[in-house]
Amino acid sequence: MERFDGWIGGFGTAGGLRYVVGHWPRSPLGAFTDVMLERPDGHRVLLAPSPQVAEFVGATYSFDEVRLVPVDLRSSGPDFFLTAGPLESRFTVGGRNALGVLLRAVPWRLATAPWWIATIDAVARRVLPGVRTVGSAGGGRTEYYGAQDLHRVVAAETTFEGADAGSLRPVSPPVRFGFGSTPTAPSWVRITTVIAGD
Repeated sequence: MERFDGWIGGFGTAGGLRYVVGHWPRSPLGAFTDVMLERPDGHRVLLAPSPQVAEFVGATYSFDEVRLVPVDLRSSGPDFFLTAGPLESRFTVGGRNALGVLLRAVPWRLATAPWWIATIDAVARRVLPGVRTVGSAGGGRTEYYGAQDLHRVVAAETTFEGADAGSLRPVSPPVRFGFGSTPTAPSWVRITTVIAGD
């Protein structure tokens, strides 16, 4: 099993662009950040910082296009600054909500155990429509998402290919990269992803 430990952010915009930022300080591929986005017309794009990330993520999820671009994520307090080729985003992470408090109360070893993640999948689907904690996006790999914290994203400014994508909105309709989407409410989630299979 391979473990990716970090954060996932999900964002929607008034212009219909939806995107997911994966920030992975610890992973089998080293530290990296990648972006999966879906344009308003449904075209799905992976913005990957290296051929290794592009190959691995591209084999795990479904995209119409893969671009190799520099990806950089920096933070100053609650403010984050993302550049990923044609996408630029500045977003602000707010306080922990009630679900975040509950997730923080689960011990790390339990929260990241595949059997536990599979057990709570039905609960996750009820609490956060569109969200799954276990499944497969294809390629013979099963993924387990062990969430350990959750903060709401309270503001974001996004440009894509030089154009303003519009103000922050819910991630609706859900993104279609894999077997599940991110929370509908823009969120910054502490997570360990466990991937099993070839």
